[in-house]
Amino acid sequence: MELLELTDADDPRLDDYRGLTDTALRRVAEPEGGLYIAESAKVIERAVAAGHRPRSVMVQRRWVDGIRSIMADHDVPVYVVPDAVAEAVAGFAVHRGALASMHRPALPSVASVVADARLVLILADIGDHANIGAAFRAAAGLGADAVLVSPGCADPLYRRSVRVSMGTVFQVPWTRMSDWTDAIEALHDAEIATAALALDDRAVPLREFVRERPERVALMMGSEGDGLSVEALALADHVVTIPMSGGVDSLNVASAAAVALWALGEE
Repeated sequence: MELLELTDADDPRLDDYRGLTDTALRRVAEPEGGLYIAESAKVIERAVAAGHRPRSVMVQRRWVDGIRSIMADHDVPVYVVPDAVAEAVAGFAVHRGALASMHRPALPSVASVVADARLVLILADIGDHANIGAAFRAAAGLGADAVLVSPGCADPLYRRSVRVSMGTVFQVPWTRMSDWTDAIEALHDAEIATAALALDDRAVPLREFVRERPERVALMMGSEGDGLSVEALALADHVVTIPMSGGVDSLNVASAAAVALWALGEE
């Protein structure tokens, strides 16, 4: 680890951290160069513990000691900057003191991720990074063995997704599906049934499904507005709904995932 004091917000060595507003992050599906940003010492520590490789760290002076212990065994530059420089570079107030530029790990195949899984969460076309992070946190805390994300789903490794997940995106095995049909085939090859959570005439109540649930099941969750696509619903072995009251038709996607995972994990 090499500590370097930088005081110029225009220093090109800080380019990995430049202008990282949520709006800018949403413009691309996968950042060029194979990098993602981890925010806060706790998240950086979890990323490193999961075997992810840091490229550099930008840290405010009062947070140096915490980063020093995390990066002690890594030969990477740690850029120590004043608070004003951190905010000018990142485009937001870096309240958690540190950002790390991390190399993206290669994503495994769907088949390898689900090979030993009993409970899988599938996130389809979810665009909100906070919902992705919250769904991963639910997956980690409520017993999901793997997460699959659709080709059109927001990136679990975006800064906001990682932060909301509290770093659990590094804890649960996951990968991105390249094609729905191929992914469902891989699940069926592993003897994993698929259950779509949807408002549909075919849907059975969650409690009823849980009583007769398949031994291994993948729970499919759709986007915040439109839900699951016609294609995805057609590929599902089962359709399930969470009965609601009070004139509310459904829960937020991350909340619904938490309820369903809890129910399925109890059996």
